[in-house]
Amino acid sequence: MAGRHILHVDMDAFFAAVEQRDDPSLRGRPVIIGADPKGGRGRGVVSTCSYEARKFGVRSAMPISEAWRRCPAGIYLRPDFRKYSRASSVIEKAFHEFTPDVEMVSVDEAFLDITLSAHLFGGPEESCRRLKARVLELTGLTCSVGLAPTKMCAKIASDLRKPDGFVTVPPGGEAAFLAPLDISKLWGLGPKTAASLRSAGLNTIGELAACPGERLMFLGSAGPALKALAMGVDPRAVSSDGEAKSVSNEVTFDIDTGDEREIRESLVALCDKVSSRLREAGLKGRTIGLKIRLEGFVTFTRARTVPLATNYADVIWKEVSGLYSAFGRGRRKVRLLGVKVSGLMPASERESLFEAEGDDRRERSHKAVEEIRRKFGRGSIYRAGGRRDV
Repeated sequence: MAGRHILHVDMDAFFAAVEQRDDPSLRGRPVIIGADPKGGRGRGVVSTCSYEARKFGVRSAMPISEAWRRCPAGIYLRPDFRKYSRASSVIEKAFHEFTPDVEMVSVDEAFLDITLSAHLFGGPEESCRRLKARVLELTGLTCSVGLAPTKMCAKIASDLRKPDGFVTVPPGGEAAFLAPLDISKLWGLGPKTAASLRSAGLNTIGELAACPGERLMFLGSAGPALKALAMGVDPRAVSSDGEAKSVSNEVTFDIDTGDEREIRESLVALCDKVSSRLREAGLKGRTIGLKIRLEGFVTFTRARTVPLATNYADVIWKEVSGLYSAFGRGRRKVRLLGVKVSGLMPASERESLFEAEGDDRRERSHKAVEEIRRKFGRGSIYRAGGRRDV
């Protein structure tokens, strides 16, 4: 474990930073990317926001109406996923200049394994500095980097000094690095589980690491895994298969939510993001999946394979909506939502001789919708069958 050099690279407020880069008048101002707030009566969620907006308490996945109440003077913009995807492609190419072992987690986040290539760039730390400079040179955007022997430590390190941060964890120093950190910093820990740990007198990661296993029985099956992570044990490798097997997006709520409208609006936004990424990449897929993490850190996945591969947002939403309705969460609140499309193939590939005519009409319709949205914003038109309140 100590011989690995893992980077976690996190672009700083990516969507908002791209908009500020392209429009200098937005720099230094609270920029909020997401749904139209409609004077505090809008519906939908915040995709991301600038650091200036975060000073007002605005956060990703927050209802747009709440963001308006906290920051009515903010600059509210519709997301331009094509623009963000183009910037992400440039960033990914920069990563590959330093190592072939790149795992893109999302458009603005990646793990890199530089164990075998760091010596080419002056060592691990110098590699990180040069990578940050290269991303800035190519895109005009800053990123925060964590360097560690494990993925989890690298992930946590990248978040400690944002924006434009660089934090290193020395080989063998994983447990010492984690020990003084607040329990909420543990990667993947939900607020309900964190509250349970605090109730048990465990407020730091080090206290969890030192806690006898029998005292963690209240965590159920998650207890041993969380204790191992707290001790710095994380054998996960950077996955760099090269060819994409799926396209997915997730959102984690700052506070577990049982608000049905907020949940469904978040799912619609995720379906739109996945659709945009598939279409940008020239892909479509046959298996549509839903991921739900409930309070208490319990995660469920559901999936359905459709007869013909798709990259259409309304088709993805129809299947995801059905999967969610059939799930039946009861009164349990939701911590995380995810939408995934897998079983990918080129979008140009025909699966049936009988799909061509109808599919061509649908493609023209989607392109027309996308063109109108590019010109007038995402709220200007809705696809047939979609939700007008998103």
